[in-house]
Amino acid sequence: MAVVEVDPETGSKTEQNILAQGGEALFIKTDVTDTESVRQAVELTVQRFGKLDTLMNRAGGSLQEDVPVHEMDLQVWHRTIALNLLHPFLCCKYGIPHLIQAGGGSIINFASHLGLTGAQKPAYAASKGGIVAFTRTLAAQYAQHGIRANAIAPGLVRSERQVKRWEDPSAPSTPAIRSYNALQKLYPFSVGETTHIAALALFLASDDSHMVTGTTIAADGGKSSYLKVMS
Repeated sequence: MAVVEVDPETGSKTEQNILAQGGEALFIKTDVTDTESVRQAVELTVQRFGKLDTLMNRAGGSLQEDVPVHEMDLQVWHRTIALNLLHPFLCCKYGIPHLIQAGGGSIINFASHLGLTGAQKPAYAASKGGIVAFTRTLAAQYAQHGIRANAIAPGLVRSERQVKRWEDPSAPSTPAIRSYNALQKLYPFSVGETTHIAALALFLASDDSHMVTGTTIAADGGKSSYLKVMS
């Protein structure tokens, strides 16, 4: 597995964790918004492992400055679109030829429940909604090459980054972040663990998901469906 990450500490830690569990891993420092950096990462991956059969585009994030449209700085829009939408395009642009050469494979993109519902963070929601459409297009265009393309749309996940936000007294307060324990008690599937998302990604990467393509799976505890009706 190639670990493509811009932060050396995070990338190296992930690489070592995989190696410690008996897996194969290679950390490649990469800026996924930079064309040449992505191209080199793909080439290094193929050189190291001999082929590319799974491409997971996980990088992304939102900015605190992602405010209502009429108040938003244009650079916030550009930065958000570059990180969340340009990066999977670049990874697919340079990765798909190798997937075809390998005889097929799986593309896993990461959207968000906000990409399905909108409601807040217009730049982030637009970029993640774009992921949904992009994924469907990939599935249609490359099915003849044996390539499946799917997206995962997580909701609130107890990641390291989120926990830091929950524990930071200076962080902006939102009901979902400040009262996540109460939220989980009321809606027991509303807060997930990183292992839940990883298991779903592993399923989409495996042959067990042979008949699954062109879809976005909402792993959000129902936020994008029944919870918005109940709220």
